[in-house]
Amino acid sequence: MDATVSASPPATSGQKIPVSVLVVIHTPALEVLLIERTQQPGFWQSVTGSVDALDEPLAATAAREVEEETGIRIGGAGVPAAALRDWHLANVYEIYPLWRHRYPAGVWKNTEHVFSLEVPSGTPVTLAAREHRAQVWLPWHEAAPRCFSASNADAIRQLPRRLART
Repeated sequence: MDATVSASPPATSGQKIPVSVLVVIHTPALEVLLIERTQQPGFWQSVTGSVDALDEPLAATAAREVEEETGIRIGGAGVPAAALRDWHLANVYEIYPLWRHRYPAGVWKNTEHVFSLEVPSGTPVTLAAREHRAQVWLPWHEAAPRCFSASNADAIRQLPRRLART
């Protein structure tokens, strides 16, 4: 059964709930997709995004964010639903001051739930231009140090072990 968000500070319309997903998209050869933020050039990351409602299942959030940010549809052609793996790992981190205005007053921490998604090599990516401006596929050991987020870099470094590959 998929986990849902059980408790979080109340958010008003237009404010984000401080519970999110991080989805490391990779090929069978462990090449990782990184996307560069439009408003913050040089900020490379995996797919991320917040739940839209307190009762939204985390896997549904992950699938929605992957499709919104990359155009990759989980359960669609070549990407079965089983390719999305919940690592049952949650990181709690301080929200960057740059983005705190998006959250309810007084919220400064976010809980991020980590997933991975294996896609076939050559899977086409269509970026959401309002969010991301560039993409690159890199071997996992080159992708990790390129991430601006420490939790994102750590998740990528864990990828071979989590998938029992070297």
